[in-house]
Amino acid sequence: MRTIGMLGGMSWESTASYYKAINEGIRDGLGGLHSAKICMYSVDFDQIEKLQHQGNWQAAAEILSQAACSVAAGGADFLLICTNTMHRVAPEIERAISIPLLHIADATAAKLQENNVKRVGLLGTRFTMEEDFYKGRLTDIYDIDVLVPGNDDMDIIHNVIYSELCLGKISDGSRLKYLAIIDSLYERGAEAIILGCTEIALLVQQKHTTVPLYDTTEIHASSAVQRALQ
Repeated sequence: MRTIGMLGGMSWESTASYYKAINEGIRDGLGGLHSAKICMYSVDFDQIEKLQHQGNWQAAAEILSQAACSVAAGGADFLLICTNTMHRVAPEIERAISIPLLHIADATAAKLQENNVKRVGLLGTRFTMEEDFYKGRLTDIYDIDVLVPGNDDMDIIHNVIYSELCLGKISDGSRLKYLAIIDSLYERGAEAIILGCTEIALLVQQKHTTVPLYDTTEIHASSAVQRALQ
């Protein structure tokens, strides 16, 4: 079994979901009392969040690259960045480490292609929805068309993530707002919706809607399990 490297804490709420999903996947794959071999570095998200909203991605990249090097030095065979948004600095992190990076967008795209999904809606932080580091990768490499919400809906999604989900707060009212946005994207032609922030699945699950949902936390964790057991 390979050792999985986890760069977590962004937020720790979703990192806990990763840890649980990976260990369950290894147990299901090997049986008995097996659990995952993991080397994890969990950062202080308050520091990262401030740099995000200041637009100081270089400083954030330096912090995460140093943390990723610690994960590699700890014996990890490959690395997961346990957040969608901070894949904004994935190239810098990748250059800093000597082990492979399992990119969350690649894992998600593989699942979409497996199901022959060609057009998706993307929910996430405003950084993920607006900038090109995630949706551009899906389009340019995998030829998947990506739709994003309008500006007001982006504000709702972004604010709920930072003011509620990252703090472990789950609101029925916020869920209804998210479901309305999901329905809107579906009406615009999205065949499925990417939950492109690792906290969103804490609020919205497949049982809440008939629109197909792709939970990036679950997909990324499953892909890590597969690689660890290869």
